[in-house]
Amino acid sequence: MGDRRPSVVLTGFMGTGKTTVGRVLAERLGYEFVDTDAIIVDRHGPITEIFAEHGENHFRTLEREVAAELAERDGLVVSTGGRMLVDPVNADVFERHHVVVALTATPDTIFLRVGGDRAAESRPMFAGTDVRSRIAELLAERSAAYARFHQVATDDRWPNQIADEIVALVDHVTADDTRRPT
Repeated sequence: MGDRRPSVVLTGFMGTGKTTVGRVLAERLGYEFVDTDAIIVDRHGPITEIFAEHGENHFRTLEREVAAELAERDGLVVSTGGRMLVDPVNADVFERHHVVVALTATPDTIFLRVGGDRAAESRPMFAGTDVRSRIAELLAERSAAYARFHQVATDDRWPNQIADEIVALVDHVTADDTRRPT
């Protein structure tokens, strides 16, 4: 990677700290922070409306467009939507030149962070379900996709501690890449 400043791409389930940690990490690295869901909302309107009017497939197409665009840029901390890198196309495009980190947390931690049972009122994926059970189910479904990336646990840790670990990881990965022949 030489003189490049590879972006750091954060993935993981909702409530693992992608946005909070991402902002701290961007400040530490002197990078710009971007959130893929916020980009989509700015360009196309609320995600709930995109799903309602155009369907999930259209939303996933928008995610692919944003992933391809951001993968061309260096010096970013990218917070992705929780399912964005479950799509192997998006995962591949980011992994090609950037450091991808999956933030993890236990179902109990996520349950507390997303507002407990009240999450069913504000998050459609939890409507009419037992929130804690649904979190565990979705984590199990996504675990194989997240497993391909560097893992950083966020349970019982402050955002600055997590950011420090990611900075060390990025330093290690980029140092390894500069020693590889091109």
